[in-house]
Amino acid sequence: MPRDYPRSRRIAEQVQRELSDVIQLELNDPRVGMITITDVEVTPDNACARVYFTLLGDASKVEETTAGLRHAAGFLRSRLAHRLKLRTVPQLQFKFDSSVERGMRLSQLIDAAVAEDSGRGGRRK
Repeated sequence: MPRDYPRSRRIAEQVQRELSDVIQLELNDPRVGMITITDVEVTPDNACARVYFTLLGDASKVEETTAGLRHAAGFLRSRLAHRLKLRTVPQLQFKFDSSVERGMRLSQLIDAAVAEDSGRGGRRK
């Protein structure tokens, strides 16, 4: 029977949960503020994990936050090693996830277009 839920996906979800906790509770880098881990992709050999995050608040701090996370990658990986039952803990690569921002912007554009259309009477001729 084929697996519908591969091991790498389960590991990615566990890394996401644990990494969120470690960043929130144990990371004291002032460059890393309120972030949300949106997704984690683990390679099939578990050697590398791409961690996608979004920022709460000022989008101009993306570079600073990314630098802070990259600087703390070794610490975060060691904390994950204590929490996960894995032979090898993947190397962490942090990437800013702009899809949430794009979605919010598109939603605002749609709302503005609907408001403009309803202001004209609702129907086009």
